[in-house]
Amino acid sequence: MEILDKVAEIAGAVAAVEAEKRTRRGAALLAEGVAAAMGCEGGGALAALAQDELGSAGAADNAGLQA
Repeated sequence: MEILDKVAEIAGAVAAVEAEKRTRRGAALLAEGVAAAMGCEGGGALAALAQDELGSAGAADNAGLQA
C-alpha cells in the first residue's frame, strides 16, 4: 500500500495548490508551498482513515460470512 499512500499524498497536495490558486488569484509561491505541504499531510491522513474504515468493514463482512 506504500504506492497508494504516496498517490494520496500527491493528490492532496495538487488539490490544495489548485484551491489556493482559485481562491487567491495572486497567491505567492510561499503560500502555494504551504498549501502543498498541508495537502500532502491531509491526503496521507485521509488515505489512512479510508484504509482503516475499509479494513474494519472487511473484517465485519468476513465475520458475518463465518457465522
